Amino acid sequence: MAHYKANSTNSQNFELSIEGKKIGELIYKKWYSFQAEILMSNGKQFQLEPKGFWDSKIELKDGTNTILDFKMGWKGIVIRTFFNNREETYLLSLKGILSSKFILFDTDKRELMAVETDFKWSKLNYDYNIETSGDFEKLTNKDLLLLTILHCINYYITIVASAA
Repeated sequence: MAHYKANSTNSQNFELSIEGKKIGELIYKKWYSFQAEILMSNGKQFQLEPKGFWDSKIELKDGTNTILDFKMGWKGIVIRTFFNNREETYLLSLKGILSSKFILFDTDKRELMAVETDFKWSKLNYDYNIETSGDFEKLTNKDLLLLTILHCINYYITIVASAA
């Protein structure tokens, strides 16, 4: 089990860290955009690009290769990864209707991660507290997946807020 923090440095950028060590950043081009960049601490860059009608699907690209995609479903956000030529599917869902906690499940319905959102009224942005399971920690590209899940949560919050 591990504990991560994601802090909003402003309304457009998030830094992910564990025990004070920076893992990477999620950087939005503009406020309330679904297009973003992930910059890992080793300098590797990835692009998050909206696709489809009303930006209904988001793809994570490594150059021209799609290595992950996600879209909103009835039970939450369905995430498909294509790491190491192997497809995996996950479900990110809100714990309850009035909850601020998101849970990531694998296809066997095992809980891999819990993300607690923390809205900062003084800054008008979110920070996140993330707790992962031992199974999650064994995943390849877990750091990249963590940063993408932050984007998934921001996507969910934006979609729900715009529908209200």
